[in-house]
Amino acid sequence: MTGELNEAVTAAQAGDEEAFRFLYRSLQPGLLRYLTALVGVDAEDVASEAWLQISRDLPTFAGGEFRAWTVTIARNRAMDHLRRQRRRPSLPVPVQALSELAGDADTEERAGETIGTESALAMIATLPPREAEAVLLRAVIGLDAQTAGRVLGRRPGAVRTAAHRGLRRLAAMMERHDQSPPPATAEGAPPRPRSGRGRQAPDTSRAEPADG
Repeated sequence: MTGELNEAVTAAQAGDEEAFRFLYRSLQPGLLRYLTALVGVDAEDVASEAWLQISRDLPTFAGGEFRAWTVTIARNRAMDHLRRQRRRPSLPVPVQALSELAGDADTEERAGETIGTESALAMIATLPPREAEAVLLRAVIGLDAQTAGRVLGRRPGAVRTAAHRGLRRLAAMMERHDQSPPPATAEGAPPRPRSGRGRQAPDTSRAEPADG
C-alpha cells in the first residue's frame, strides 16, 4: 500500500488527476474517522478544508510518510475549528460498541475494525485528548508510534503508552457496563405466577347432562 501511495503522490504532483483521486479514496475514510472523534458532526466540513490544503500544498510535499503529512494537515484544521467553536465534543454512546477491544491480548492490532464504527468513534471522543488521538493515529490511521509521535510532537514511547492506556480505559468502561444489571421495566418484567385461588373455574353451564 505504501508503494502505491508513493507512486500516486509522484503522479499527482505531476498533475495526474486520477492519481489524486486514488489518494483521496485511499486516505479519506481514515481521516474522516479520525476527525469525527476530534470535531464530531463537523468532521466532513473539516475534512473538506484539509483536502483543499492538501491539493494546494501537494507540489511542495518533499517526501516522507504521506499519511502522516495529510493527517497533520487534518489535525491542524481540526484544532483551528475547535478553537473557533471553543468546544470539545463528548458524545455518549453504548460501551458495548467496543466489545471487540477487550478480552484479547492483541487488542491494539485488532482495534481498527471496531474503532471504525460511528458509535466507537464517539466513545473514543470521551477519552482524555492525548489517549484519544494516540488510539486513533495508531489503530485508525495506521501510523507507527514514531510517525504518530511526529504528528503529535511527542515521543514514540509516550504515544504507545497513551494508546495502551486508552484501550485499557475503554475496556474498563465495558466491563463496568457488563456488570451492571439491566433496569427492570414494567413491559420487560416476567409475568408473576398466579396462585390457584385467583384462577377462574372452567365454565360448565353448557355441559351435556350425563346419561342416566
